[in-house]
Amino acid sequence: MSSEEKLIEHIAAMAGDDAVLTGEAKASYCQDWRGRYQGEAIAVVFPADTQQVSSIVKLCAEHGVAMVPQGGNTSLCGASVPLADGTPQIIINLSRMNRIREVDATNYTMTVEAGCKLASLYDAADNAERLFPLGLTAIAPHCEIGGNLSTNAGGIGVLRYGNARDLVLGLEVVLPDGRIWNGLRRLRKDNTGYDLKHLFIGAEGTLGIITAAVLKLYPRPRATATACIAVRDPSVGVALLAHLRATCGDTISGFELISRACLDLVFKHIPDTHEPFAVPHEWLIITKLSNVLPTPLDDALRSALQDFEGVIAFEVTSDEAHAERWWKLRKNIAEAQKAEGISIKHDVSVPISRVGEFIADASRALREIYAGIRIVAFGHMGDGNIHYNVSMLDANLNKAFIEAHEHDVNAIVYKVVTGLDGSISAEHGLGQLKREEITHYKSKLELELMRSIKRTFDPHGLMNPGKVV
Repeated sequence: MSSEEKLIEHIAAMAGDDAVLTGEAKASYCQDWRGRYQGEAIAVVFPADTQQVSSIVKLCAEHGVAMVPQGGNTSLCGASVPLADGTPQIIINLSRMNRIREVDATNYTMTVEAGCKLASLYDAADNAERLFPLGLTAIAPHCEIGGNLSTNAGGIGVLRYGNARDLVLGLEVVLPDGRIWNGLRRLRKDNTGYDLKHLFIGAEGTLGIITAAVLKLYPRPRATATACIAVRDPSVGVALLAHLRATCGDTISGFELISRACLDLVFKHIPDTHEPFAVPHEWLIITKLSNVLPTPLDDALRSALQDFEGVIAFEVTSDEAHAERWWKLRKNIAEAQKAEGISIKHDVSVPISRVGEFIADASRALREIYAGIRIVAFGHMGDGNIHYNVSMLDANLNKAFIEAHEHDVNAIVYKVVTGLDGSISAEHGLGQLKREEITHYKSKLELELMRSIKRTFDPHGLMNPGKVV
C-alpha cells in the first residue's frame, strides 16, 4: 500500500467512508465554477467538525500532502481547486460543517460554522429580526461563509456595511500543523495585541482553514426605497452618488452601475427580464435606501433625483417585488455572460471619484487596438469596484481572441487602474489567476512581508499551495 493510500485509509477510519470521495466521484470538486481551472486531488474529504479538520490536517502534514480548503467552490480566481501540476493534494471540503452555533440577538452577533450557506445566514438573522448584510449576487445561493471570509468577499452592501472582514468579530482556525486557534470572541473591543483574525480573512486558505466565525448582525430595515436611474455616463453616476450621500446619508445601502452591454446579455439569456424604461439607455444605476425607522423613504429619494444634471430618467418604488425586478437585471449579469461564453475578466477598484475616468480611459485604449470587442462593465460603483470584462461580440471568436490577447488586454486595463491608484483585485482575490500578475503591482517590501507571513504559518508550503503567494 502506498503512502497516499495509507493516508486515505486513516482519514476514512477517522471521518467515515462516506466522508471520503475518490475516483470519478471527486471530479466536480476539482474544477472551478467558471470552468477555467481543472486540477487533480487524491481525494475529497468532508469533515463533520473542527476536531476532524484538525486530525485530517495533522495526517496530511505528517504525510507531506498538500491541502486545499474548499467551501461552495465558487471561487472566481481558482483558489478553491487543486493545482494541475501533479502535486499530491487533498481537498478538505467544509460543507458538512453547517451549524449555526448561536444567535445572540442582544449582542447583535451569530456564531456559525464555515460550511453554512450564505442564504441560510440571511434566514437565521431574519428569524431573529436582525440583518446579516453580506450582499452577494449570482453566487449567493451556492457560496459558503468560510469561503466568503477566506476571500474577503464584497458585494452590493459594502458602501454601508463594509467588506466581509468588517463583519467579523472572531474566528476559529485550524493551522497548517493541525493546531486549533480559538479566537471566537464576541467583543467589539479587544485591544490585546495583534488582531490575528485579519491575517486569515482574505488569505484564501493559504495560512489555515477557517472553521467557524462570529459575525456581526445589524438592525433589520423597516423601510426601503429603490430607484432605477438612467444616466448619461458613469461620471454622472459618480457625481450622483456624492449627491445622494450628502442628502440621504447612511441610508444608502446599494449603488450599482449597469452598462447596455450587460443588459443586452441579460435580456438574451435570462427569462422574465425586461427593459425598465420605455426607451433603452446606455447606463443604468440601481440604488437602494433603507432605514430601521418605518418612515417612508420614497419622497426623499425622488427629491434627491429630481433635476440632477445628467439623470435622463428615473423611477422610484418601495414595493419589494417591483424593486426585485430591477435587481434581477443586476444579479444575473454573471450568469448571462457565462451563457455567452468565456471572457477576459477584471475585478478592479479605483477611488470612487475616478470610476468614470477608469471606464472611459480603459474602453478607449482597448477599442483603439481591438475591433469588434464587447466591454461588459458593471458593479459596485458605491465602493469603486467595477467588474470590467472583455470579449468578442461574436462568441465564436472568444477562445482564439483570449488565447492570443489576454496578456495584452490585462496589461492595458491594469495600466489604467494603477495610474488611478487602484487595485487589480477588488473582491475576488488572487487565487491562481493573479498570483504571478500581482508581483508587477505590489512593492518588493509588500511581497516580502506576505511571503514571510506565509512561511511563519506554513513553513512546509502545504496549505493551498500555488495560490496568492
